[in-house]
Amino acid sequence: MAAMPSPRSRRLLRRGLVVVAVLAVVVGGPAAYVVLTAPGNVSHPNVSFSAPTTSKRPASQPVDNFQWPVYGYDLARTRYFSAAIAPHFRTGWKYEDYVLVELPPVIYGTTLYFIDNYGSAKALDARSGRKLWEAKVGTLAASSPAIDVKDQLVIVVLLSTNSGAEHSQVPGNGRVVALSMRSGQVVWSHPVPAGSESSPLVWNSTVYFGDQDGTVSALRANNGSTVWTYHASGAVKGGPSLAGGTLYFGDYAGRAYALNARTGAKVWAVSTSGASFGFGSGGFYSSPAIAFGRVYMGNTDHFVYSFSARTGQLAWRTGTGGYVYSSPAVENTPGLGPTVYIGSYDGTLYALDARSGTTRWTHNSGGAIDGSPQIIGRVVYFSDLRTKATTGVDARTGATVFSFPDGRFNPGVSDGHTVYMVGYSMIYQMIPGR
Repeated sequence: MAAMPSPRSRRLLRRGLVVVAVLAVVVGGPAAYVVLTAPGNVSHPNVSFSAPTTSKRPASQPVDNFQWPVYGYDLARTRYFSAAIAPHFRTGWKYEDYVLVELPPVIYGTTLYFIDNYGSAKALDARSGRKLWEAKVGTLAASSPAIDVKDQLVIVVLLSTNSGAEHSQVPGNGRVVALSMRSGQVVWSHPVPAGSESSPLVWNSTVYFGDQDGTVSALRANNGSTVWTYHASGAVKGGPSLAGGTLYFGDYAGRAYALNARTGAKVWAVSTSGASFGFGSGGFYSSPAIAFGRVYMGNTDHFVYSFSARTGQLAWRTGTGGYVYSSPAVENTPGLGPTVYIGSYDGTLYALDARSGTTRWTHNSGGAIDGSPQIIGRVVYFSDLRTKATTGVDARTGATVFSFPDGRFNPGVSDGHTVYMVGYSMIYQMIPGR
């Protein structure tokens, strides 16, 4: 097996995990789990599914008031942004950070906010690429910020503030820091001893994130004081997602969770392959996407999972040829139906039926897809860690419609008029038009 990132850290390499696949029909609950085409694939036909009649299109927003407030675009982290942008671009401005930018910016109005791998938070003018401010708040980071519009704050989480952590890549002594959107000045700071790479979100004046120690925290957005904490069974590396007042996330012990977002009370918690179904167990790095009454997440055991958002019941489990660090993008694709798009370390982008988990189409990049796809308009964009490129494919067919010779993890964001593409250390303004 080729070398892949370890579940402990995607930047520290070792030999891949050995996953045991079992050919069986596993009985659980009121109906049998039906094994699909590949060893280990299962599908539960009776789990509730809310199929929309049409593809939901976000309301048009003027650029001055535009918000892309969290990693994944919305609180459910669907990574679906419908915009009339065809992938015929000319490059406008370029911003060279000289440091890895692993996770994409967020947007408020005409400003992009991001934090690089060495813990420097920055604000860029989206129209010119000019740096508005920079705040060196840590030494190691691997997340996107979140915007708190009410308090005019940018919330960033840090893996470490220790001297030299940027070179050792060892987390510890992390923090959550709230910065003024206007000036970059620190408004409040909250210690996270284990460090965090969980992209935060803000809802109901509360900041939510997980950490390396397995603690999920809810903090008051205006001052950083603790509202509640919940201790999971393993490290929580992905960003939590929120829908209907419920917070969803997975951990590195291979468990998926739903919590009451106001109180932190457990709604459900379920084990995945190892504990429940007799397969090799992995961990969730993936941030979940919530759609169609389901929770979708990738796992380091090479599988993609779907659970009932209400009960946690397993809906389906579909295998890939490698670790699935990628977070899914979901939409009700015209001409295709409800679909989950997700990358695997086997170099393949998978389009899966959101109800059953069966494969609609695949697109092989020839490398390794470590980051998450992003749907913009009718195109699914993704980056490849090994080919160091960004690709756009037709959401319905998987045919290539765009390619760009820079990219590693996550492809970029948009304000509905322009795409801001993320390379290894460069951010590009991509302007529609041949």
